[in-house]
Amino acid sequence: MFNTLTQQPADKILALLQLYREDPRDTKIDLGVGVYKNAEGVTPIMRAVKEAERRWWDAEETKAYIGLAGDPQFSDVMINLVLADAVKRDQVAAVATPGGTGAVRQAFELIKMANPSARVFVSNPTWPNHLSILKHLNVETVTYRYFDEATGGVDFHGMVEDLNAAQAGDVVLLHGCCHNPTGANLTLPQWQAVVDLMNDKGLIPMVDIAYQGFGDGVDEDAAATRLVASSCPETLIAASCSKNFGVYRERTGILMAVSQDSRLQAVTQGNLAYLNRQNYSFPPDHGSRLVTVVLSDDGLRADWLEELESTRLGMLSLRQQLADELRTLSGSDRFGFVGQHRGMFSRLGLSPEIVERLRAEYAIYMVGDSRINVAGLNAQTVPILARAIIEAGG
Repeated sequence: MFNTLTQQPADKILALLQLYREDPRDTKIDLGVGVYKNAEGVTPIMRAVKEAERRWWDAEETKAYIGLAGDPQFSDVMINLVLADAVKRDQVAAVATPGGTGAVRQAFELIKMANPSARVFVSNPTWPNHLSILKHLNVETVTYRYFDEATGGVDFHGMVEDLNAAQAGDVVLLHGCCHNPTGANLTLPQWQAVVDLMNDKGLIPMVDIAYQGFGDGVDEDAAATRLVASSCPETLIAASCSKNFGVYRERTGILMAVSQDSRLQAVTQGNLAYLNRQNYSFPPDHGSRLVTVVLSDDGLRADWLEELESTRLGMLSLRQQLADELRTLSGSDRFGFVGQHRGMFSRLGLSPEIVERLRAEYAIYMVGDSRINVAGLNAQTVPILARAIIEAGG
């Protein structure tokens, strides 16, 4: 049987990480992998998470299974974090998942089960694993224009034009905030226009929100998702705790299915639990337990919000520093969009040849489409990157 298998294409980001690890140069800079790092290059355990872990260590008495949907309290605190009072609790079905990726996978599975003929419209570009999972599930995928290479912003006219080709029952995959890989985001009036378009055409929104708190603030970053969930008949939401709680390896995520008709909550909840059973039975509990402890305690929640805000402001400062350095060195504002983007990523609009030159000659590693992880920088390496970009022909 195994001799019939063929080699799968390598994950480009993980392959880039391997090249970085094998590079012996002391000056190398990793801007590829999408993991937050502080100024010392460390992905820290957040203070509130560490304290929650200590408390749970003392309180936990069993490692028995929790349930197919995970701990209901985790669902409650995450629904409150993402949606606040945008919808009523009895309008939301939810299950814990192994990370945001697990939530995305289960959402696609639910779409395929509920409407096998549905197409999924995804932004061009989008997180590569969206496309990989959809292809693996044999779900028809259609791209819509999103990123304007010339301006570094959103091609909103092109996006609307392409979404107008969708048909009733099709799904529109949207990034709730901090678009990956571009860093370019819709304004709230643009979100409202997209909501109106989806409702007019009978489209189903699916929001992937993986960076809440990394852009403009916890509530500000959730504003678009709340607008969609409160305005559309049905909404799927895949949320991740990996970044904003720093629990990457704990694989902590949640899938929410919102319906304005609360009578559909029970059957939707049952189907989400069924899909969990078919895939991995019971979701991981440790990371979700830590998140629950943090969000359920006023003191821990306040400390978490304080540290998260410090992280967010640090990334904004690095963005502005990079935009300023590039403005000084280039004598133009053609990289000004870097300071306007939000989240960990920005797509710089550099050619593959320049990206390769940055790696080969300057030991600067970024994804081939010129996406950089801003959190891979610090105040000392920003000038190095800026000068290398200009010298390499950027």
